[in-house]
Amino acid sequence: MFRSILLLLLSLSLLYLPACSNKTNETPPTVTIPPSETASDSDFDQQRLQMVEQQIRGRGITDPTVLDAMSQVPRHRFVASTLSQAAYSDRPLPIGYGQTISQPYIVAYMTEAANITPEETVLEVGTGSGYQAAVLGEIARAVYTIEIIPELAETARQTLSELGYENVQVKAGDGYQGWPEHAPFDAILVTAAPDHVPQPLVDQLALNGRMVIPVGDWFQEMRVITKTEAGLLEERTIPVRFVPMTGEAEE
Repeated sequence: MFRSILLLLLSLSLLYLPACSNKTNETPPTVTIPPSETASDSDFDQQRLQMVEQQIRGRGITDPTVLDAMSQVPRHRFVASTLSQAAYSDRPLPIGYGQTISQPYIVAYMTEAANITPEETVLEVGTGSGYQAAVLGEIARAVYTIEIIPELAETARQTLSELGYENVQVKAGDGYQGWPEHAPFDAILVTAAPDHVPQPLVDQLALNGRMVIPVGDWFQEMRVITKTEAGLLEERTIPVRFVPMTGEAEE
């Protein structure tokens, strides 16, 4: 019985392992793709639709705007060409500098939890390769995303520009303090786990705004925080395993 429980907990931790910036000490998964395998745009389109149906809709994501956004964003453009064949698999993938691109389900889950509408402004803390930002850019009026690793920030900026996401702005820096010049934000998504909810992000959340953030050390849980006139409403949802937020969050 103990062994079964241990295996279940391990499975949950692997299922929700996402890609984040503001993180260190993560060992990227080993993915081997035969160099002879190639895929056409139509092949990637089919793989993406299968990903949405099986990995996302099949796990209970129902928001049509989120499903449509996940169907539109070419995830294979946000990984190295040597890993493009695995871009739509049910796993995180390495993007360099010890970082990974998130498992597709987690991207969809956080986006749905944020409940974003087309007229809203969103802050993302942890750009990574830019994939989550692109998904948000399909829905929101404006997206501001911060990446602590300058090289990743620049690569994400180039990829997003090439794909035409003019409503997404990328900044290299520590996301703990948010981006006050563009606050308040209707939604904030954080893709690395601090051991507490950063107060600067709370302060930059608009009235009735939502923050989706993993919180904790070894044991982590996803929290959905809504700012109301009466104060903060906090919902603790799924157990997750994100790598720690670095920078000021560690002080």
